[in-house]
Amino acid sequence: MFNLLEECKGAGRIGISGHIRPDGDCVGAVLGLYLYLKKALPQAVVRVLMEKPPETFAYLGGFDEIVTDFPEEQPFDVFFVLDTGADRIGGAESYFREAEKRINVDHHLRTEGSGDVNYLDPAVGSTCELVYNLIGEEHLDRDIAMALYTGIIHDTGVFQYSNTTPETMRKGARLIGYDIGFPRLIQETFYQKTYLQTQIMGRALMESIRFLDGKCIVSAVDKKTMAFYNVGPKDLDGIVNQLKNIEGIECAIFMYQTDVLEYKVSLRSTERVNVAQVAGFFGGGGHARAAGCTMRGTFHDCVNNLSLHIERQLATNDAALPGGTK
Repeated sequence: MFNLLEECKGAGRIGISGHIRPDGDCVGAVLGLYLYLKKALPQAVVRVLMEKPPETFAYLGGFDEIVTDFPEEQPFDVFFVLDTGADRIGGAESYFREAEKRINVDHHLRTEGSGDVNYLDPAVGSTCELVYNLIGEEHLDRDIAMALYTGIIHDTGVFQYSNTTPETMRKGARLIGYDIGFPRLIQETFYQKTYLQTQIMGRALMESIRFLDGKCIVSAVDKKTMAFYNVGPKDLDGIVNQLKNIEGIECAIFMYQTDVLEYKVSLRSTERVNVAQVAGFFGGGGHARAAGCTMRGTFHDCVNNLSLHIERQLATNDAALPGGTK
């Protein structure tokens, strides 16, 4: 961990960005840091430049100040990339590359950081928790607490995923002390779905297929079906989690078509399958229990390729059980 204000000392222009298709942790971390730096360094110009987040997070302070069209900018003195590396920030990458100082904060598994200064900790459940560590409790306020709590609940599945630690719970408890209205925040940003989102989820669940002796399940939505329901990628959030919740499932796969013979793949698992390793074989990544990648081929090609790695992990874990065979 580094001293945040020391690294930004003397900076006149500070930029912040997160990954493409920003999720709750990305949005919360970016806006939490943005609100803090504006408060702690009033003499600096602080800007958030990233792909537009879902309107679900419009209640967060600073949401309306996000710059999404990537205009020509003077070089930044300091530029932060949060919740990813520089290769996944889309149109903001040039700002990062041209900045005098580049800082990368991320909790995903990476061999090295993208910045001159890096704070990488895959043992921590969310990037918002890392930002919490950087800013310290003495500088928290209600808006910052709301942003950080949002990211923590989204990347820990409201504190139910295995990346939740006792320290995560303690931080969550401190954040709700800022009167952030956490029950409504959780319901409206994590659980609540539109009618169309519920329809497409029902379709995906109904057409799912179990395989590998019922331990794995897969469902896919093609572009034609998405057009029929008038939904986009953001409307498909949560489907893979519902698949994983089915009794007996060790690994869930959800795919949606992005182009001809191209699919975006989401993976969720129990402790028996490390889906970050599975996704890594296909150029993706993420967490041990939640990961994703993009794959080319037919639906059956993708499932067959994924199942080879999933089956190998299941077999290895079976052999490690008492009475198992190697």
